[in-house]
Amino acid sequence: MPRLGSTPFAFPDFRGATRRLVIVNLAAYFVLTLAGLVLPASTGQLAGWLTFQPGIFLHGALWQPLTYSLIHPTLLGTLFELLSLWFLAGFLESYHSDSWVTGLYIWAVLGTAAAGTLLHVLGLGLNMALLPVALYGCFGGIFGMLVAIGILYGDVQFLLFFAIGIKARYMAILYGLIAIAMLFGEQRLYAFAQLGGALAGYLYLRLAPRRGFHFALSESWYGLRNRYYRWKRRRAAKKFEVYMRAHGRTVRFDGNGHVIDEDQEDKKRWN
Repeated sequence: MPRLGSTPFAFPDFRGATRRLVIVNLAAYFVLTLAGLVLPASTGQLAGWLTFQPGIFLHGALWQPLTYSLIHPTLLGTLFELLSLWFLAGFLESYHSDSWVTGLYIWAVLGTAAAGTLLHVLGLGLNMALLPVALYGCFGGIFGMLVAIGILYGDVQFLLFFAIGIKARYMAILYGLIAIAMLFGEQRLYAFAQLGGALAGYLYLRLAPRRGFHFALSESWYGLRNRYYRWKRRRAAKKFEVYMRAHGRTVRFDGNGHVIDEDQEDKKRWN
């Protein structure tokens, strides 16, 4: 991948995967807020049902690895996350397809949940008491995107806190060190999960097809379907050959099930 030089602070275009991700998260925030106004007694229960809690997930709440990223309790936190998501996803979408960016985000979100589950299981196995922390917000997807930018476009200069110029690779390292420092505090589950999102973003860069998993799966599906249709055509061609021989005529087909023109073959042979 090419490495770019420094760039001024500016929000990229609001389109494609960037627009979908921001709108989905923003809509989820307003839905939860309206639910709190209409049914204030059940809002906390609904949010707890959708956030990621490893213990509850392991007991059957299989939707939580995806729904937790849509829960944004506070306005300020939501604003910061969505602005970060807009900036990072829009920057990546300037050089990659929207399916690639969406795949990176989902991969990082799931990797965050997987890391939280791993730490919870290790804590149970080692009899270590971990505070029951519920994960929420799209911080895992954001961290995965930040790692991707740091690796692919490490020389691009951003404004940290809108004031301090810093290269992308150093900004990713700085956030990683902060997460590592948090491992020694009470929020170790949150920090470990955040590092899991970063690792998932790194693995996505190494394992994902150039145009994203969605495009690769669609290409594989169409290729499989076309092979099935070619097999059906060859099978029908063999049946038709047997049928024509039974009626005293000879018809030949090639390996793709297309009729072989005998006159054309003779002309090629003599020419």
